[in-house]
Amino acid sequence: MAQKIIIDTDPGQDDAVAILLALASPELEVLGITAVAGNVPLALTARNARMVLELAGHTEVPVYAGCDRPLRHTLVTAEHVHGRTGLDGPDLPDPQMPLSEGHAVDFLIDTLRSEPEGSVTLCPLGPLTNVAKALTRAPDIGPRIARIVLMGGAYFEVGNITPAAEFNIYVDPEAADIVFKSGVPLTVLPLDCTHKALVTSPRNEAFRALGTPVGIAVAQMTDFFERFDREKYGSDGAPLHDPCVIAWLLRPGLFTGREINVEVETVSDLTRGMTVADWWGVTDRPANALFIGGIDADGFFALLTERLARL
Repeated sequence: MAQKIIIDTDPGQDDAVAILLALASPELEVLGITAVAGNVPLALTARNARMVLELAGHTEVPVYAGCDRPLRHTLVTAEHVHGRTGLDGPDLPDPQMPLSEGHAVDFLIDTLRSEPEGSVTLCPLGPLTNVAKALTRAPDIGPRIARIVLMGGAYFEVGNITPAAEFNIYVDPEAADIVFKSGVPLTVLPLDCTHKALVTSPRNEAFRALGTPVGIAVAQMTDFFERFDREKYGSDGAPLHDPCVIAWLLRPGLFTGREINVEVETVSDLTRGMTVADWWGVTDRPANALFIGGIDADGFFALLTERLARL
């Protein structure tokens, strides 16, 4: 039986690739996609999610628009990385499928209440606003969630939007704090892991060589996406962050990590959004997350390329 998931996302080229990987994987059943403001404003993230579904030929998956701003702060976006639309690179048509009626937070609550307890995994790829609001509004859903597998945070790799903070957590640290304190089992794919999943030129050419609309579009997305990270980090390619979430569900053996305590800084102006990861166990704070540090990058890209070929 396929594992049921909900993808909460702010597409984003790497979010798009994560969605495509999930749709291409029979082990997973995507119950819905909930859009949140993050990489770009909500109207664009909701649009981009539908464009990706249409690219993949999976318009049966509903898309719900969610929160258009963080819980407390002004929205910070990342057009400097993802382009004006959030999905710059390929020339994809405007979506024809409509948004589903209702708010994403209501969809999360209703779905988790109606599906069997422990049967649904949440996969947040952006700021955690929708998930935190759902947990706050309906505390009864927490024990019903099988696991939250999220892309966010950093420790040894420090920050990518401030010196201390990773973008997804920085955009809404109060929401992240709620999620990390929720008691729901967590797997965290931080920059420490995703910065090892680099789209090098040969890996990108493997996407293009698929010769399909999906393969070509993914190559165009990563062509655009990597220009920023190559210049910033001087690396051989761009980190493909969000697909690591889906890959962990499919092949956890590709990853290594530790069960540790992770706290989110919400007060300091200097380190707001920092994920304080007790990697070395120097406090007595109980573990609340499986914090991933390593990835078999070759295995990851082999899996990703093989699955994209199915769409």
